[in-house]
Amino acid sequence: MIAVASGKGGVGKTWFSVTLAHAFSGLKQKTLLFDGDLGMANVDIQLGLMVANDLGSVVAGAATLNQVVHYCDKCRFDVIAGHSGSAGLSAVPVGRLQILAEDLSLFADTYDKVVLDMGAGAEKSIRILSGMSGRVIVLCTDEPTALTDAYAFVKLMAMQYPKCRVEIVVNQAETLREGQQTYNILQKACQTFLKITPPLLGIVRRDARVRDAIRNQMPLITRYPTSEAAEDVIEIARKILQDEQNVQS
Repeated sequence: MIAVASGKGGVGKTWFSVTLAHAFSGLKQKTLLFDGDLGMANVDIQLGLMVANDLGSVVAGAATLNQVVHYCDKCRFDVIAGHSGSAGLSAVPVGRLQILAEDLSLFADTYDKVVLDMGAGAEKSIRILSGMSGRVIVLCTDEPTALTDAYAFVKLMAMQYPKCRVEIVVNQAETLREGQQTYNILQKACQTFLKITPPLLGIVRRDARVRDAIRNQMPLITRYPTSEAAEDVIEIARKILQDEQNVQS
């Protein structure tokens, strides 16, 4: 399982999660995209899906995970939609949340890749679901608040889940060089104050076609497969698979 998190909203986390899952699917990985944001869920909206049941039914105990899975024809992967307008995962009792995490962990065994689109922030519920994942991708941009909030998230994860693999993806970078500079700022803060260096997993360049794809509820890789942002995310997916192959060998 791969959790995609961020310290704040507005950094493109859901779009990145959707596109990463799509990239995995294109690389012949059986993939599930899990929308872990109960309060502001929008994975189904970005994909143009109409779902009858969502994660809210699971949290309420009215359904199981396999009963709320929807297949996305556009991307050829499965989706568990979140539930917009609810109080969010923060309102779910810790015991119920741990049961959900355990159920999801077991359910994940039926897939090659499970991408968790976590809500923005660093509340306990987000950390619990992120901490059980094999790796956590922290998405940030060059905005000062995005950098400080990303640092805060990395700090909390390092304190509570020191064995968790945390990596950085810089999104909406004007150029690869500027993306590297953004990472360097975050990396320096982590090294200076936390004595850790979360590695840079990748840089996604700013691309006007991302907005167009979202507006038309179409995956970027389908609508603009050769766009810079699509190529950047596909490269990140390839890197993750290569890392796993290196570990296994």
